[in-house]
Amino acid sequence: MKREIYFIFTMLLFISSCNNYNKLLKSTNYELKLEKANHYYEKKNYVRAQQLYEELIPIFKGSEKSEEIYYKYTWTHFYTGDYALAQFHFKNFVRQFPSSEKSEECFFMNGYCYYLNSPKYSLDQTATINAIKEMQSFIDAYPESKLVDSANTIINLLHYKLEKKEYEIIKQYRMLDDYKAVITAGINFEKDYPDSPYNEEIRFWIIEAYYLLGINSIPSKKKERLEKVGEYYLKFISLHPQSNFLKPAENYYIKSKQQLESL
Repeated sequence: MKREIYFIFTMLLFISSCNNYNKLLKSTNYELKLEKANHYYEKKNYVRAQQLYEELIPIFKGSEKSEEIYYKYTWTHFYTGDYALAQFHFKNFVRQFPSSEKSEECFFMNGYCYYLNSPKYSLDQTATINAIKEMQSFIDAYPESKLVDSANTIINLLHYKLEKKEYEIIKQYRMLDDYKAVITAGINFEKDYPDSPYNEEIRFWIIEAYYLLGINSIPSKKKERLEKVGEYYLKFISLHPQSNFLKPAENYYIKSKQQLESL
């Protein structure tokens, strides 16, 4: 019985709250609406706050209250998980209020929203690339900011995602026995990501690909490709003297020399 009474009481409060909110939406008392929007914002009822702020933005445009209204409105999108719209409004805030003390934070949050919208590595990475650009723009604009370390950390995480995607693509080429693609993509990977932890494995794949491509080549191209095995093997043992791939890499090197001697 007590539970039923409590449920009924709760429902009546909810209905009353909805009725009051609907009356507020119809009101032309904009100061009251702003007061209530700020109240909802503080209580973390961001959906209601957002609806009120959206109406108030053009009403208070050009006033001393305009900046705070738009700032809180922008954050309501972030707090409700709409990072695409939040990103748009954070960037727009910087444009509209470039001298605001909040511009630095909003500039960073613009890039951070791109970061949150960056998909897993196997999907299209346009958002990832944009996030890197926006974070770098923030660092360039605020090199002394306390948020620079966070921006650099995010950039590193995003770069790793791009590395992972390229690594998996090269791995797929290898599985498909597309030796030319392994070599071309592998060499480009080294140039683009010189410090990547994937380079050791990819450099071994290049040795392997040159050997397998060489032994299956026409005579006019066989010598050149087998010689590349030796070139990349010497580079490999210089860069990775403790590698787990040393033995198989050496086997390809020995076989390539034997093939060259028989030409």
